[in-house]
Amino acid sequence: MIKYIIFDLDGTLVNSIYDLADSVNYVLRQNGYKEHPLESFYYFVGSGTLKLIERALPENMRNEKEIERVHTQFAERYSENYLSKTLPYDGIKDLLDGLDERGIKYSVASNKTDIFTCEIIDKLFKNNIFDKVIGKRPENPTKPNPKIIYDILEGKNLSPLEVLFVGDSGIDIETGHNAKLKAVGCLWGFRDKNELEKAGADFIISHPSELFEIIDNK
Repeated sequence: MIKYIIFDLDGTLVNSIYDLADSVNYVLRQNGYKEHPLESFYYFVGSGTLKLIERALPENMRNEKEIERVHTQFAERYSENYLSKTLPYDGIKDLLDGLDERGIKYSVASNKTDIFTCEIIDKLFKNNIFDKVIGKRPENPTKPNPKIIYDILEGKNLSPLEVLFVGDSGIDIETGHNAKLKAVGCLWGFRDKNELEKAGADFIISHPSELFEIIDNK
């Protein structure tokens, strides 16, 4: 029986690609670098914002000093625009309402910087409905390292069979499996079915409501 769900954030609960792309392209433009089309950002994101900036920079400028310098500019710009276009995907709020009705608790585990992760959840999902919300913190490794999952589940006395991890990328599938959880891949996010299948997703769904079929049949 499923008692707990852990969600990725970007590409799973919210569509944040436009604000991320706009902010990155802004700082690239300010520094005289080539901008990227929106489609590129579907593959730039997923491993934290430092990796996002690294992937967006020209190959010959991907050194630690330049990555950190441009990342600082990105963080400042993104802090002003991270909710300009970012919204929950269709069906997500109905999904969360349905989980509430079933008494199933849920949390967020994201590679997005912790402060932005918490702010987005706070602003877009009112009433403190999430059990825990954890983003990338300096002292912790990024997904697919499972530490963020262990932090969320600490003290909950749940079997891995009672928990699902839901995300849109191969990294999310790997994260769930590294924590010995079943992993659900969602097709409405940033990556495609081939990536999710290659990563070994236990389930693949095309709409948030389909998660109930998995829950009700477990």
